[in-house]
Amino acid sequence: MADTRPITDTLFDLRWQRSAPDMTAALARVYGENCDIDRLTARLRALLLEKWQARPRDLRALDLARDVMPDWFLSQQMVGYVFYIDRFAGRLKDVPKHIPYLQKLGVTYAHFMPCLKPRPGDSDGGYAVMDYGAINPALGTMADFRRVTKQMRAAGISTCIDMVLNHTAKEHEWAEKARAGDPHYRAFYRIFDDATLPRQYEQSLVEVFPNQAPGNFTFYPDMDKWVWTTFNEYQWDLNWENPEVFLAILAVILDLANNGAEVMRLDAVAFMWKRMGTNCQNLPEVHDLLQAIVQATRIAAPGVVHKAEAIVGPRDLVPYLGQGRHAGRVSQFAYHNNLMVQFWSSLAARDTRMMADVLARHFPENFRRAGWATYIRCHDDIGWAIDDGDAARFAPITGPGHRRFLADFYAGRFPGSFARGADFQVNEETGDKRTNGTFASLAGLEAALAAGDPGQVDLAVNRILMGHALIASFGGMPLIYMGDEIGLTNDHSYARDPDLAEDGRWMQRPAMDWVAATGGETAEGPAGWIWRGTRHILARRKALPQLAGSVPTRILQTGHPALFAVQRPGDDATLTAVFNFTEHRQAIDGINLGLQEGQWYIDALTKRPLLQGQDRLDLPPYGRVWLLPAT
Repeated sequence: MADTRPITDTLFDLRWQRSAPDMTAALARVYGENCDIDRLTARLRALLLEKWQARPRDLRALDLARDVMPDWFLSQQMVGYVFYIDRFAGRLKDVPKHIPYLQKLGVTYAHFMPCLKPRPGDSDGGYAVMDYGAINPALGTMADFRRVTKQMRAAGISTCIDMVLNHTAKEHEWAEKARAGDPHYRAFYRIFDDATLPRQYEQSLVEVFPNQAPGNFTFYPDMDKWVWTTFNEYQWDLNWENPEVFLAILAVILDLANNGAEVMRLDAVAFMWKRMGTNCQNLPEVHDLLQAIVQATRIAAPGVVHKAEAIVGPRDLVPYLGQGRHAGRVSQFAYHNNLMVQFWSSLAARDTRMMADVLARHFPENFRRAGWATYIRCHDDIGWAIDDGDAARFAPITGPGHRRFLADFYAGRFPGSFARGADFQVNEETGDKRTNGTFASLAGLEAALAAGDPGQVDLAVNRILMGHALIASFGGMPLIYMGDEIGLTNDHSYARDPDLAEDGRWMQRPAMDWVAATGGETAEGPAGWIWRGTRHILARRKALPQLAGSVPTRILQTGHPALFAVQRPGDDATLTAVFNFTEHRQAIDGINLGLQEGQWYIDALTKRPLLQGQDRLDLPPYGRVWLLPAT
């Protein structure tokens, strides 16, 4: 007899058959010893079916399209743009009027910085969420979010939203019930009767915000309890050892997906699992939990992908895109923070050898069904993640010495520095410092404009464009932080705002300058130059299949300390991208780039014939070329 069930039911069953084995295997590894996995699986199936049945018709159509094209997010057409809604547009409902601007720039992915309802007052920039089911009232409503994401989707732009996994605000309904003594919700958090266990855990933990929030635990006299608070006192860590937390957070993710979010930026994932005697970061259970979340989403909302926010060292970063049993089963994106750190390191040192060594040794050339989110700057500070062992390979450099040099250079203290940044979260015990500042200010534009020096402005602009060409061609999806395409410099006014003054990261979160942005096509000066150059780079990226995220990224060891080069071996031709990290002209023989003797090459950025393979490539200060064999 023919199957007469609705096609939607059949689709759900097929997706369950596809993804449930990977989902349940991961859950069994995490919870198998402490709960009935069959019962958990049955509850999970019921939850997924409920959310699938509630999924709007247009989003079900999106799901089907992405089932047919499962690697859509790895296309070279993908270009990301990141902004705070209020600083970009004012309110949520005002975002669509700027869609033409995003389209002109080439954007296909827009990350709305934290916009869920935060706690009142200080909220860690919105990452202390009070209500996952509501939009920040200062920005709009969930109805606004649905309308805006639908308009973005119609314009070919996928909306990304932050989903904080490690903690909630202490004012969240779950936390309020836990505080009132509800045993069900007390088990949602890590709450201790006395300081014995917290003190034992502290022996191996690090402090995320040592200046403003030292320690990892907070005592609450009204409860007579200690609570695990990794980030700030008002952010309570969730207890992921409790499968009820998994079910509750998954329900939130699927509700946000049904409201129009297409990418979930999974915040603070590295901290989700705790184990005594470790630093409680990047533990194996984190990757099992991510696998379960991703595979569950593939059943109930397969049009949605996940991005892991794991700002960690090289050896810990790679697993977030899948290794071993997790290959092709965990996050579809992860931030390549090591590329970002090595960019700034090479720019300050005028030496790319550590960059080429680290990126070649620690990272695979590509991943299964996953790729990088590449970026030069973001809303956050830069942590100088230079591994001591990596630095030691380039003696007399040391890890502590190089980290100190970078912090001094980008704070403008080092002799000859072009940067204008500021220290953040100084660790008095280790001497380590993190750094704040916009892309343009760290690249020298702020200082050059203040000095009225056209030559230094020229160099600063070319540093910015070289960085954008790097993230557009390295492999993955480039992310442009709002204002970097027009060279916005540091916003020093934050220090006069009592609500912002305690967090120096607001320095690199200026409001959008729409006069400069909308005049970018014809404007004179650095803003117009950067805007036109960035748009051109992104447009050329889209024309080159070698730059898709599925194509391997091969780091070249050129032997030239001033130059960094990668190969992208496409099906029909290999693209070779070369970048000059100095303010001086540099040259290199084509043979050292793997170019073929007698073959003519064009610069795919300019479309101009450039050289024959046996010739020397000449690059101007901060020059960048994408070499392709001429046909």
